[in-house]
Amino acid sequence: MKKIVVAITGASGSVYPRLLLSKLMNLKEQWDELSVVMTENAKEVWKIELEEEGYKNIPLKFYTQQDFNAPFASGSGQYDTMIIIPCSMGTLGRIASGISNDLITRAADVVLKERRKLICVIRDTPYNLIHIRNMETITLAGGIICPATPSFYSKPTTIESLAATVVDRVLDLAGIDITTYRWGKE
Repeated sequence: MKKIVVAITGASGSVYPRLLLSKLMNLKEQWDELSVVMTENAKEVWKIELEEEGYKNIPLKFYTQQDFNAPFASGSGQYDTMIIIPCSMGTLGRIASGISNDLITRAADVVLKERRKLICVIRDTPYNLIHIRNMETITLAGGIICPATPSFYSKPTTIESLAATVVDRVLDLAGIDITTYRWGKE
């Protein structure tokens, strides 16, 4: 069974973590622990973009950015997977530079040093050379850069179904067994 931490930063794209957490809650049989750390900026962006504060009603353990007592702040916590969704370029840069100044960057550092799975769902665009080099550094360290780039071959008709094409890809990368559109399948 898996131990997963989901980190939500203040980049645009609150629909992604909302869908991810909802899908993970419906797949409880595939994980033992699911923890969330959400920045204050992420809460503000969520409120602006989604016009609600539904994260307050999600029945999961939420940690503050400064709670270094969280189990995933140490390799001994044995969390398998960390998903940062959306991952701001500032967060990406701090991780790439080895700066562990909050719980998100510390947990990412732990996941990388323990050779576990780090998935950074970047949403910003376009990229400058610093972004590209930071993505390269994280990739070379074993992380996965997964741009929040939706696909269209499943013919999504709503914002949620379009965003789900990204979320389903993230769940695949995390090793979660899901039912979703598969290329070449009817």
